[in-house]
Amino acid sequence: MAQSENRSWLDTLPTAFQTYLNGRRLDEVECIVPDLNGMSRGKAMPLNKYSPDGSIFLPISIFYQTITGQDVEMDIDNQWAESDMLLVPDMATAMAVPWAKQASLQIIHDLHDLDGKPISCAPRNILKRVIALYAAKGWKPVVAPELEFYLTQPNIDPNEPIKPPVGRNGRSGTALQSYSMSAIDEYGPVIDTIYDYAEAAGLHIDSVIQEDGAGQVEFNLTHGDPLLLADQVFYFKRIIKEAALNNGMFATFMAKPMRDQPGSAMHVHQSVVDSANGKNIFSDEQGNATDLFRYFIGGTQKYLREVMPFIAPNVNSYRRFESEANSSAPTNIAWGYDNRATGLRVPNSGAQDRRLENRVIGVDTNPYLSIAASLACGYLGMLNGIEPSAPAVGELDDEQSSHAYIPTTFDEALRIFEDAVEVREVLGEDFCQLFAEVKKEELRQFHREISPWEREHLLLSV
Repeated sequence: MAQSENRSWLDTLPTAFQTYLNGRRLDEVECIVPDLNGMSRGKAMPLNKYSPDGSIFLPISIFYQTITGQDVEMDIDNQWAESDMLLVPDMATAMAVPWAKQASLQIIHDLHDLDGKPISCAPRNILKRVIALYAAKGWKPVVAPELEFYLTQPNIDPNEPIKPPVGRNGRSGTALQSYSMSAIDEYGPVIDTIYDYAEAAGLHIDSVIQEDGAGQVEFNLTHGDPLLLADQVFYFKRIIKEAALNNGMFATFMAKPMRDQPGSAMHVHQSVVDSANGKNIFSDEQGNATDLFRYFIGGTQKYLREVMPFIAPNVNSYRRFESEANSSAPTNIAWGYDNRATGLRVPNSGAQDRRLENRVIGVDTNPYLSIAASLACGYLGMLNGIEPSAPAVGELDDEQSSHAYIPTTFDEALRIFEDAVEVREVLGEDFCQLFAEVKKEELRQFHREISPWEREHLLLSV
């Protein structure tokens, strides 16, 4: 099919893409889907082979693999017959691939079976499932993610520790420079490239700050629909990694890439509006907090421990949680007003902006699954009328922390998840079984490894 014959759908693409194209010939279309770990999988093809109405397939076995690519044996009939999934493009997600040498387009696709039913284990469909539960109650959730990540020197040998990047002054980055404008300027070319890529893709960054860690940066995204924001996080991770590579650095979304540096979170601000009138259901007509707001907090407190495999989905995720009760990566599910010692924070805001910030979520998560899991907790709280604890004031003492702790190892989190009946019903039991088996296999692979610490301290000392 000639490019001129594709104009009908190409002309409907967003203005940002038309600006990026700038009269050039579109070379390639990437048909992508997020896997369980939030990484891109899919197919790329020349424009003349692509049509939004065409049939593109992927095997369902992409969801039976660990992050290392290891296949996981499931209790499923004819698992390795590898039935196909149909890729259905969401044209609202179509945007440029700014780092590509030739003009290219990327489109996120939904996944259906051959009968047209949504694939139950596709992460995007899981989030849609939770959003639909809210819609059935006349509610619409709103979220705003904050992405923390590290820029590092290229790490070619995984046996060597990760090092902070070298900035424009020729020195390696230093920690404890939070909100420093000069620290951000040190990595100006990378930040500029990220902005350029985001503009070409039609994505918007609300703000950028230097975080506590050496080379640690935070991007804040504008609040909006959870599916839209999960798509943006999915795209931004790829953009940030490519921008760093094109400037001689790595960008990592590991929760804890360096031993003596802070971890990286994806704090998610959450509110809920009335679908009919757009008013925040967390505030009444007088601007006071509603019962539903209390129940949302209470549900998050009750169920957050049960969804930890989604909001801390890797062994490394738990290295981010410090043992101190008042760490910036809190190990508690206490809540408080403008209190960063708590895992759940109610920021200062007006009535229409009343929200709950989940500070436990790591940036290494699949955004579709971590946002879905967090919203599921609040939904169950509102559904069941769960009252929260009293708000924590100031720093938490040991007694407060011990009554509101979260799992601090992946092993414990997976054990708790096994008995999470209500949560698993909301997210889908078949999907939860699949996810748990994949993560258990990743945990088994990790435990088989012998670490450099063991070789250094135990080889000749025991």
